Amino acid sequence: MTTKVERVVLAYSGGLDTSVAVKWLQETYSAEVVTLTLDVGQRTVDLEGARRKALSLGAVDAECEDVKGEFAESYVAPAIRSNALYEGTYPISTALTRPLIAKHLVAAAERYGADAVAHGCTGKGNDQVRMDVTVRA
Repeated sequence: MTTKVERVVLAYSGGLDTSVAVKWLQETYSAEVVTLTLDVGQRTVDLEGARRKALSLGAVDAECEDVKGEFAESYVAPAIRSNALYEGTYPISTALTRPLIAKHLVAAAERYGADAVAHGCTGKGNDQVRMDVTVRA
């Protein structure tokens, strides 16, 4: 039995995987897709370009937010203070973005009255687990 999904908020990078996901969600679920793109300080982010691309793919809306300040203050600074390292070797900066993205994804889903959220993280590197657990929390 498939649950009817009318609106989905997709964590959208503007890359190939999440761009394909826009169309896949539309075709598979006949869902309206809203995309959410966050700038957490990555070098290559183009918020306006991502917004235009999402809308050109048929997203009904495309939100873009600059959350660098929130990321630095609420996620990176505490990690630095606690000397958080992955396997004791290198900073866990990418992993830290997942709870922040999930938090904003859920907030957008609530604003849009969405039935579901989606993201392009795979199980490789535990990103899928980080996103899914945070969304459920």
